[in-house]
Amino acid sequence: MTFRALLVDKAGDGTISASVQDLPDDRLPDGDMTVAVEYSTLNYKDGLCITGKGGLVRTFPHVPGVDFAGTVEASADPRYRPGDKVVLTGWRVGEIWWGGYATRAKVKGDWLVPLPDALTTREAMAIGTAGLTSMLAVMALEKAGVTPPKGEILVTGAAGGVGSVAVAILARMGFRVAAVTGRPEAADYLRELGAETIIDRAELAEASAKPLESERWAGAVDSVGGDMLMRILKQVKYDGVVASIGLAASATVPSFSVIPFILRGVSLLGIDSVMRPRNERLDAWSRIAADLPHDKLDDMIAEYGLSDLPALGPAILEGKVRGRTVIDVRK
Repeated sequence: MTFRALLVDKAGDGTISASVQDLPDDRLPDGDMTVAVEYSTLNYKDGLCITGKGGLVRTFPHVPGVDFAGTVEASADPRYRPGDKVVLTGWRVGEIWWGGYATRAKVKGDWLVPLPDALTTREAMAIGTAGLTSMLAVMALEKAGVTPPKGEILVTGAAGGVGSVAVAILARMGFRVAAVTGRPEAADYLRELGAETIIDRAELAEASAKPLESERWAGAVDSVGGDMLMRILKQVKYDGVVASIGLAASATVPSFSVIPFILRGVSLLGIDSVMRPRNERLDAWSRIAADLPHDKLDDMIAEYGLSDLPALGPAILEGKVRGRTVIDVRK
């Protein structure tokens, strides 16, 4: 038996290539679960793996795809049976383990989550790691006591995959959402998702010498990092909370100050979805099925096939991909 996959390889001169190939099943890694993959998605990390950047892929040839959803074909794990619908995100699948850009995958049962009844496999990949991370961030804000009456929530990188889902979930939960984007053409899209206010990225992109700025945000979901994160921390209200979920601009904060933490009691929470324990994933996917407005998903989705990925990888790294990109691996 064979399967189709996007195979990324590295030549002797260091050149990276990505092409769709038919491969024999014995090329699949060891695993106690075999899944017929139906859909995957495109994340920033996938762009790095497709192009060979960032050092995420260390062994070539490699099949990227950090997310996938499909149907169990064979199982040595008693929790699953053939025919079960499942979702996988994280666990470094697609980085050090062959991932979802293939019509078949072999993985560990511990890495899978049963697909909620309210979601299709396509919808699950419209959500993917981006949506899971967004939901974990929202749950962290809730746990820290952030509620709609406390004020406005800021979402940075709002037109991207993580930001789009965060805006839709927060708006559905009754929060007033301010969406930050550097794409003026995305304003209508973000309003349709539920954002009340659109903020030009330039307003927050530059460092500020002030130790504190006027209080505005009850909380924030930040996928940018760098100086923008520091600006946000200076504007968060007393006892406010910022969930940090990404580093699109920078992994460092050159102008970092402890003043917002000391004088306003601001909290900065790090959100990881890659190694999140299974029980927390189950809770988050249950909340996604309930709290993410399904009618908004179609507004976020652009659908492609495996053969489109070599071009999409560089595009997402250049900030040219809006919303959620779903990959039908059967095409």
